[in-house]
Amino acid sequence: MDRLARRLVRIAIALGVTLAGGTAGFMLIEHYSLFDAFYMTLTTVTTVGSGEIRPLSHVGRIFNAFLIFFGVIVMLLAIGAMTQTIIELELNQFFGKRRIKKMIEKLQGHYIVCGFGRVGRGAADELRMQGATFVIVDNNEEKVERAIKEGMLAVLADASRDEVLREVGIDRAKGLIATLASDADNLFLILSARTLNSKIQLSARIAEQASEEKLRRAGADFVFAPYNSTGHRMAQALLKPHVQQFIDFTTTNLDVKVNIEQVRVSARSAYVDSTIAGMQIRSEMGVIVLAIRKADGKMLFNPPSDTRIAVGDHLIVMGQEEGLQKLESALNEASV
Repeated sequence: MDRLARRLVRIAIALGVTLAGGTAGFMLIEHYSLFDAFYMTLTTVTTVGSGEIRPLSHVGRIFNAFLIFFGVIVMLLAIGAMTQTIIELELNQFFGKRRIKKMIEKLQGHYIVCGFGRVGRGAADELRMQGATFVIVDNNEEKVERAIKEGMLAVLADASRDEVLREVGIDRAKGLIATLASDADNLFLILSARTLNSKIQLSARIAEQASEEKLRRAGADFVFAPYNSTGHRMAQALLKPHVQQFIDFTTTNLDVKVNIEQVRVSARSAYVDSTIAGMQIRSEMGVIVLAIRKADGKMLFNPPSDTRIAVGDHLIVMGQEEGLQKLESALNEASV
């Protein structure tokens, strides 16, 4: 795109220099007024051939001959360059759309981010940081171009349309994030997404707290009110600064690479029916078990060391990346 922009700038400069030079020449040689000199130059280089405003002197005709020669060349080059630019833009868009379509067709278990505003960009950044596969859908061309320039997979389309959701593979997607402009748009999107894929995880942003219940009834698994959440955190930062610092520490990783993750217990794991103490998670892996979401949906906060884990449980744990990877391997690998 930068190359095309530079080409257009060169064309504009060449035309500007030609017109300015011709205008100045007629004013100096034939003593034309500024408008007459510009008009004579314009009719000459565009080969309109409307005739001389008044008879030219011998020197004026020599100057006009050179102006015709160089002016026509510049005009032809400008027309050719602009035609080439238009064709390249069309081809780039065509092949770019085909490439994106092929990449989307290969996606499996991905996430769909609908809307690339402030909240959508934050969601996309987090997904990319976690190494998740995702595609962005937005009907604003500038936002889509920005996402593509940042190396993200993005589509220019209306996310509320069923055919668009099908094109981005909603039937194969693991989750969808709705951050469209209004609560009504997000509500319609959630309804469509839930209809097209009953198993997909849906997360929606709301501007008004009154919309939360409607979105949950429509099928949203998670509903967030960014403005309310920000207000609560700002107040907590003043009332409980150390608590807020800990939350920032575990979510933004400012100092140490510490993450909070969820790890599922596989049926293949050798640790099925083991206790937390028996697994020696903290001593050998340096990981702290904050909670366990049991397979039946019950959440156990700060589970005691004699708590037994079962197939389908999700352990909510905190630790450094190396320890978390060891735990994930242990809960998914069969005994030898």
